[in-house]
Formats: sequence, C-alpha cells, structure tokens
Amino acid sequence: MGLIERPVSWVALAGFMGTGKSRVGWELSRALALHFVDTDKLITRVVGKSIPEVFEQEGEAYFRACEQEVVRRVSRLDHAVVSLGGGTFIHEENRRTLLERGPVVVLWATPETVYQRTKHSDRPLLATADPLSRIRTLMTEREPSYRQGTIHVHSDGRPSEEIVEEVIERLWDWADVNAAWGEDPAGGDSERAAD
Repeated sequence: MGLIERPVSWVALAGFMGTGKSRVGWELSRALALHFVDTDKLITRVVGKSIPEVFEQEGEAYFRACEQEVVRRVSRLDHAVVSLGGGTFIHEENRRTLLERGPVVVLWATPETVYQRTKHSDRPLLATADPLSRIRTLMTEREPSYRQGTIHVHSDGRPSEEIVEEVIERLWDWADVNAAWGEDPAGGDSERAAD
C-alpha cells in the first residue's frame, strides 16, 4: 500500500488556447501525484515579463525561441505533467522532442468555446477586430500539427474532472499497448499494482 498507481510518469498537454490545458493539467498532476509545469508561466518567470509584454517588446520569434528552450528542459524532467502553450506543439522540433519523451494529450474545443473562454484575456494573437474569425483561421492552420498528438480528448461543455478521468483511462490504454510491444512508456511507472 502507499504506492501510486499511474500509467505514466511524464505527460504533456497540447492544444489551442482556451481548450483547458492549464486547468486539466493541474488536476491531472494532482490525480497522478506528479509535478505540474505550465510552460507559459515558466517563460514569464524566467524572462520577467508577461507573455503580451514579451510579444510586444521582443517579438514572437524571441518568444518561440524561449519556448523551444523550455521544451528541451521540461522533456528532461521526470514525474511531471506539462501544460504547453497553444503554439508550442505546432513547431516541428518541439513536437519531435515532446513525442520522443512521452505521450502528448491534445485537448480540443470548438472555436466558439475557445472564444468564450478567452474573450476577456489579453492574448496577443487575438488582439484583432474579429477574434472569433482569427481563432477559426489559426485552429485550421494548426490542426494538422495537433493531429500528430498521441491522445485526443474533447473539452467542450465537460467538467474538468470528467476530462481528467478520460485522459487517465486513455493513458492506461496507451501504456498497456506500449507494454505489449515491450516498450517502457515514459519512465517505468506504468506497472499496475498487483491486487
């Protein structure tokens, strides 16, 4: 007794802004007894500026370079749930690094849901006259990259606890398939405790 049963010891959450990555990631980390890392918050701590300030003062290219360095670092962590910024997974090098490290769960929501969840935020990519149209365009552009994730879960109109339950169930399925192929899924904590 006392041992934590978990399907993986490392997992990342990707997806468009407003799909619930931070909330679900934090709750998932609690459920799996893992550390929670939010890459956007990590960047703001290291740089000492908010993300809108970084975009405005340093430009998007600088922000993406910071993001790439953070991805390299979080992929070396053990016992972590990592919540990624909305654009992190669309960059090929980040995607490759993350997928080589462990499973990436992509959260999905409709453009309307994303708009409702983000309309009062100061997100630089939505600073436009028609944010809903911008959301639709960006989601369409990013969909092929997001589709490369390991597990896909919809977050529309669902409580976070229900999403977390589904993610854990899907992670167990993923770990079981990897174990069947003789692979060690994300760190070796995937053994179910014997009854």
